[in-house]
Amino acid sequence: MSATSTLAMTHFVTLADTFDKDKVTPGVLGFIVFAVIGGAVWLLMKSMNKHMRSVDFEETPEDGEAGTAATAPRTSKAPEPKTS
Repeated sequence: MSATSTLAMTHFVTLADTFDKDKVTPGVLGFIVFAVIGGAVWLLMKSMNKHMRSVDFEETPEDGEAGTAATAPRTSKAPEPKTS
């Protein structure tokens, strides 16, 4: 180790001793990060709700249920092949 790294390590060790381990809090930076994450989640939920409202989904009835969709005949026919 060089003399500058040893001097830096002793400086950081004395700086670390001044903190009270029982009173360490996240501070302003922690609040800002938490607020940004909360805002991003809110925007994502708002966007998801907008996209989910635009989905047009009609559920088909199950086999055991009587429904008109499953038993109704098809009205559109496939074109019949030409015989020449």
